[in-house]
Amino acid sequence: MTTTNESDDDVPRVPVVCPACETTSRVPLSDLADAIERHNDQLHDGDDVAEVDPDIADRIADLAATDLGLLEDDE
Repeated sequence: MTTTNESDDDVPRVPVVCPACETTSRVPLSDLADAIERHNDQLHDGDDVAEVDPDIADRIADLAATDLGLLEDDE
């Protein structure tokens, strides 16, 4: 999987996994969607194989739900 070279260490990088290729890479957040799409198009005929690491995706979803107040108990 190709990643963009960023010289700034403060750029958030997201782990992307591809079980078919048995690879993991860290992609700058700003390039994430394009990098996943490019990998899947070039190596997997466009099938959604490579993806954001599922553990990270779950954690981001939990943080967003908490931030939006979706996980708060109504007492």
